[in-house]
Amino acid sequence: QVQLVESGGGLVQAGGSLRLSCAASGRTLYNYAMAWFRHAPGKDREFTATISGINDVRDYDSSVKGRFTISRNNAKNTVYLQMNSLKPEDTAVYYCAAKWGPGTRDESRYDYWGQGTQVTVSS
Repeated sequence: QVQLVESGGGLVQAGGSLRLSCAASGRTLYNYAMAWFRHAPGKDREFTATISGINDVRDYDSSVKGRFTISRNNAKNTVYLQMNSLKPEDTAVYYCAAKWGPGTRDESRYDYWGQGTQVTVSS
């Protein structure tokens, strides 16, 4: 079993930055792909970014590419999402997820999920 706990959410003005963290316990993440998804009010949960295990291949949704950066520290068993140039439309609950093997945008392929952290961007 893998337990995931997100932190780092909060309220920020448009144009600002936040860094989300996802700390894992139960197993080391070395061979796991990690991802961030987000769920905005009135919308379905959507893919944001993913980073694969061993080779750190990254993939981003087009809405965040160039503004968000996903990274991982396997020694700390933690994944990060650095969010810059935030926009009001980035407001959502952000979820961390993990799966064995390569990353994917398909949320149904992820086995483990955190409880989410709220990000609110004011205009």
